[in-house]
Amino acid sequence: MTILLYRLPPLLLLSLVLSACSPDGDAEPVNVTAAPSSTELLHEALESYFALQLERNPLRATFLGDHRFNDRLAITIAPEYIAESLAIERSYLDRVEAVDPAALDHADRLSREIFLRERRHAIAGAAFPDHLMPVNQFRNMGNTMAQLGSGQGAQPFATVEDFDAFISRMVDFSRWVDQAIANMREGMTQQVVQPAILMERVLDQLAAHSGPAAETLFARPLASLPSELTAEAADNLRQRYLAAIDEVLIPAYATLHDFIRDEYLPAARTTHGMHALPNGQDWYSWLVQGTTTTNLTPGQIHDIGVAEVARIHQAIEEVMAEVGFEGDLHDFFAFTATDPKFYVDDPEELLAAYEALRERVQEGLDELFDLRPVAEYEIRPVEAFRERAAAGASYMRPAADGSRPGIFYVNTYDLSARPLWAVESLFLHEAVPGHHYQIALQQEQTELPRFRRFGGNTAFIEGWALYAESLGRELGLYTDPYQYFGMLNAELWRAIRLVVDTGLHLHGWNRDEVLEYMFANSSVGRARAVAEAERYMAIPSQALAYKVGQLEFLELRQRAEAALGDSFDIRAFHNLILRNGPLPLDVLTAEVSAWIETTASSRITEFSQPAPGVWLGDPPTKADLDRLRQQGVGLVIDLRTAGEEIEDAADAATSFGLRYLNLPVGLDLADADVVAGFAAALEAATEAGEGVLLHCASGNRAGEVWALYQVEQGMSPAAALADAEAAGTRGERLERLQELLKVE
Repeated sequence: MTILLYRLPPLLLLSLVLSACSPDGDAEPVNVTAAPSSTELLHEALESYFALQLERNPLRATFLGDHRFNDRLAITIAPEYIAESLAIERSYLDRVEAVDPAALDHADRLSREIFLRERRHAIAGAAFPDHLMPVNQFRNMGNTMAQLGSGQGAQPFATVEDFDAFISRMVDFSRWVDQAIANMREGMTQQVVQPAILMERVLDQLAAHSGPAAETLFARPLASLPSELTAEAADNLRQRYLAAIDEVLIPAYATLHDFIRDEYLPAARTTHGMHALPNGQDWYSWLVQGTTTTNLTPGQIHDIGVAEVARIHQAIEEVMAEVGFEGDLHDFFAFTATDPKFYVDDPEELLAAYEALRERVQEGLDELFDLRPVAEYEIRPVEAFRERAAAGASYMRPAADGSRPGIFYVNTYDLSARPLWAVESLFLHEAVPGHHYQIALQQEQTELPRFRRFGGNTAFIEGWALYAESLGRELGLYTDPYQYFGMLNAELWRAIRLVVDTGLHLHGWNRDEVLEYMFANSSVGRARAVAEAERYMAIPSQALAYKVGQLEFLELRQRAEAALGDSFDIRAFHNLILRNGPLPLDVLTAEVSAWIETTASSRITEFSQPAPGVWLGDPPTKADLDRLRQQGVGLVIDLRTAGEEIEDAADAATSFGLRYLNLPVGLDLADADVVAGFAAALEAATEAGEGVLLHCASGNRAGEVWALYQVEQGMSPAAALADAEAAGTRGERLERLQELLKVE
């Protein structure tokens, strides 16, 4: 038997130990099982939470390629389900908080931190009754069922059992409709209702799924029945399936349609932002915090958006000059929005333009990435039933088991709103190295806990995709100025989103004001503008993620490049980001900062050695200090001006047993006092048998001081100038030193 000793009272524990040590040959041996470690406790909690969520959210399991629950559709908007969900969140919060982070390795501490953030945010969200608005044109279960039932989505239709599973799901959908109607009626009493114009769009979507059953998209899977079926069995399955569509599914859509038309629309809002809902501002702030994973307020985000719109306008004006366009920004917007050369008449031509980019992008990836996803992707048009209200493009992740590729959906509705100059940036965003690249790689990082492999946050995921657009020139794209304009225009659109999303939900803008701002600041066509404006009304804050995330990725890359200089490895930087999955942005910032510090401390700096015992160059890393100490350096002379970095440098030098001297040189060429101070320090170090490292923010200044010192010691100005150049003095500073030394 196995006895968990750590749970037993001390006296009982002692008796068991003594009996086990008894010479009595009949005594039963005792197997001691050690208490689970903090790591084991954490892994068990994370895995059990994820497994529970799959069972409680069967749709998510289906989309992840786990088909155990394909016959179920959870009624997640039911009051009892919501109460149970909150209890689960609190239980797992307590369970994981109890795990000692000090006993975990870095990867597990990261998982613990992310998990706790998500649980706390979910618990805080219980204050806001989003279940009372379960239907809008962008997210509703009717559209999800249509995607699944079309046979082109995540729901399999390979066996009789698969067809029966979806019939069962149809029945659950009918129950979901009943609950949604009950919730919306409750919302009407509490004044928690959708904008009327959004629900008008929903009516069109629901009406698309009327009979007869055999002509609906739900009948499409019947065109490919399992080949092993006899004619009689196939006919029986066909009749049962059509009967379920006719008797369960179509009536459910009709019931929801008629309720919205007859009861809900008259009670729906004429306002368009969350500010008009009870507690709407706090609700919106909670959404913003969850979407961006930052502490930015909606007001701050609005201001960032306004500034970014102005900056990108200026960049577009530079493209206008490059192509020789005559006119102002609005003229250019009108030109790119209407000139026939930027558009196609056939949806297949648009799809072909995207397909043509596969190999071009693939050729440039090696320079930027050495991680590659295994999963493939397909490019498909958005289905007709949802194309009118859908965004210009979207992405569906591949099945984790490899049974289904990722899908890049291209909206071919109203081709007058789908310019060709948007093709390259949109491909980079949705496919490679954007969504498909990042999400497929995330799923394939099997060492991550499943909640991280299959979860994430919008700011990281969409921020990465927008950052991917900025890599176009490095990947060999944007050689056509109009394609580069397409990238700028896409970035402009994300900046506009910061303004209009916060405009709607914080500042009280209406739909028309949003459209006016879009038309005044971009080249957007009306069809897309309307769909996008109504999208922001339907899913508040989601549109903020793109630009907020992109700005963070760009800032982190710029910081790394500045700190590491020639040691910066773009592939290593991308590896760090992609291998960890979608981190909250502030957690990502901490990870990148730590990576920069570690990389910098291990970097080997090249120093010139113009004389025995003297080294000149840039600020040393800790690895440099250790190496130079072993080569005889005993004194470090730092020419930088005082500040926090000087204190850090002094601490680093003394940690290796080196003496440290700061001789700030200021902005001009080194003065006599600095040279004299260096001469005295060098003389003392030489007498003590120690070498000297002389460094500054760049080797320029160290070379200057050395040259001036050499001239004072009797070296010819020409020879001293040559030494300075060898030490790294370049450009304007070398010319000024040459002038000071009077060298022709």
